[in-house]
Amino acid sequence: MSTERLLGLGMDLVEINRIEDSIRKFGDRFLRRIFHSHEVQYAQSQARPATHLAARFAAKEAAAKAFGTGIGHALPWLGMEISRHSSGEPFLRFHAAGAALAKHRGVLRTLVTLTHTRTHSAATVALLGP
Repeated sequence: MSTERLLGLGMDLVEINRIEDSIRKFGDRFLRRIFHSHEVQYAQSQARPATHLAARFAAKEAAAKAFGTGIGHALPWLGMEISRHSSGEPFLRFHAAGAALAKHRGVLRTLVTLTHTRTHSAATVALLGP
C-alpha cells in the first residue's frame, strides 16, 4: 500500500466583483490570459459565470501558494486548469510549465475544494506526493 504525504497546501479568497470588473474592463483578453477555454465554457454555462471564474481564479492562486512560487514563470496562470471529474469533483490539471513543476516536486495527485457566497469565492488546494 502506497502512502501519500502532503507536499503543499494553499487557500485563497476572491471578491467576485473584482473578477466582474476585470471582465468588463478587459473582456476576452483577461479571460484568455487567466483561464483555459474549458474553464470559461463551464463558467458561462452557469447562472453567475463570474462566481465560477472567481472560484477558479482562487484555486489557481491557492495552487501557487501550495507550491510556494506565486503566479509567474514557474507556475503561470495557463500552467494549470481547474477541471471536473464526471462526479463534479474539481481537480487541478497541469500544463506546460505547471506540469514540469508538478513533476519536479513529485506531485502525484491534487485535492481541490471550491466554494462561494453571493460576494466571494474561495478555494483550497492540497498537493500530494510520495
